[in-house]
Formats: sequence, C-alpha cells, structure tokens
Amino acid sequence: MQKFEAEIRREQSALPPIKIADEESRRLNSLANSTMDLFPRVAQFLARELERATIAQESDLSGVVRMGSRVIYRDDGTGSSREIVLVYPHEANIELNQISILTPVGAALIGLSVGQRIEFETPDKRTRGLTVLAVS
Repeated sequence: MQKFEAEIRREQSALPPIKIADEESRRLNSLANSTMDLFPRVAQFLARELERATIAQESDLSGVVRMGSRVIYRDDGTGSSREIVLVYPHEANIELNQISILTPVGAALIGLSVGQRIEFETPDKRTRGLTVLAVS
C-alpha cells in the first residue's frame, strides 16, 4: 500500500498546476460524472484534473486554457504543433479543429497556461506529452 501511495504522490507532484473558473469546474464535473459509463478512462482523467485544479477568479484566467479557448500546442513526441478550439462534446468537429473536452487531449489541456507541459496516458496505454504554446 505504501508503494502505491508513493506512486500517486510522485505522479501528482509531476503534474503542472492548473486553474479553472468555479462555474466551469462545476459544469465539467457534472459532465465527467454523467459520462463515466460511456467514456470511463477519459471521464476519470478529467475528474482527476478538475479535482487537483485551483479555483480562480475570472480576472486571473488570462492565458489559461478554458472551454472555448483557441490553443496552439506542441505534441512533444512528434514535435509538431496543432491549433485547436476546446469545446463541449456536442460542439466537437474535427474538420474545424474543435476538440472535445472528453478526449484525452482536451482533458489534458484544460487549465494549463502558456509554457506548461503535461504528460498523460493515451487509450492505447502510451504516454504522450503536450506543451501549450499559445492561448486566446
């Protein structure tokens, strides 16, 4: 049990600090809870991210990835950059680069600021790293 707890502490300390607005946190928590049966892995990942997020005032969220944000990020595995808009599932449209919060990339990006990097596990159990380059 101690080994398991030490692993969780190590994992949490390696994650970058994230911020989110209170209302957005409530809405996303509800979404994660309501989709736990349909998308268990990503819903659990999103719930964990929301749990560790700091609730911030709207005025303190400039440059932070939020719902509706246009984000440019680098895939640290390939070195390629991508520009997306983070949206709720019903708004997702891959052709328009509108990525759902209920994807591993969407859940990983929420609450990050420019320059922050996060690693997460993909559905095929690989580790993927992303770095936020710009937020608007």
